[in-house]
Amino acid sequence: MQYVNSDGTAPGLRERKKRATRAALAEAAVRLAAEHGAENVTVEAISEAAGVSPRTFFNYFECHDDAFVMLDPEAGERIRRAVRETPAGPPALAVVRDALAVELRDVEGRQEIWGLRAKVLQRSPHLMVRGLGLHIAEEVLLAEAIADRLCADPARVARTAERAGAPADAGEPGPCRPIGTSDLGLYPRLLAAVATTAVRVAVEHSFAQGRPITFSDIFRRVFDQLAAGLAEPPTGG
Repeated sequence: MQYVNSDGTAPGLRERKKRATRAALAEAAVRLAAEHGAENVTVEAISEAAGVSPRTFFNYFECHDDAFVMLDPEAGERIRRAVRETPAGPPALAVVRDALAVELRDVEGRQEIWGLRAKVLQRSPHLMVRGLGLHIAEEVLLAEAIADRLCADPARVARTAERAGAPADAGEPGPCRPIGTSDLGLYPRLLAAVATTAVRVAVEHSFAQGRPITFSDIFRRVFDQLAAGLAEPPTGG
């Protein structure tokens, strides 16, 4: 697996080891659950299969169930950092797309494990609920990052202030969500929800189609359609 930071640079050795350990634990958990059922798989069994100690397991997952969900909060943080720190200019949809693409570079190489994970979740409704809750929490955090980005864009602040009839002051955030508050607004929430749903659809469609259509091709098509306003394509695809 090839790791990369959201800014395109290679992570350091310590970071690569952390990501590899988390991935190994998640993969071991899903493979064991697919064979024995998640309720019959212990933290000790997962840790042994991944070649680490049970103590190490809890450095990466808050509880037993989180390993089967395979949601990496550090990946979410990298995505949010990229959304906030990408220089002003590109539209928010493109920035979110690019940040997600970096974290999804290895999807095709993990098709088997993602397929097993889907089966594990289908067999265990409580894990499905747990996964949904974690994804919703990550979606809210992404919406916060999008809102922060929009309020930090001087050009957008000026346009918003002009429409509101207020003077645009480069030193003030303008009439949008003040950074750090809970008032996200409609657009950030919608974009975060649409983007995360788009990823799920792209992954599922990619796995269903198989080669020669690659995930990257489908991912790009999905976001191109979003950018075009979801105009109905002539062939329906």
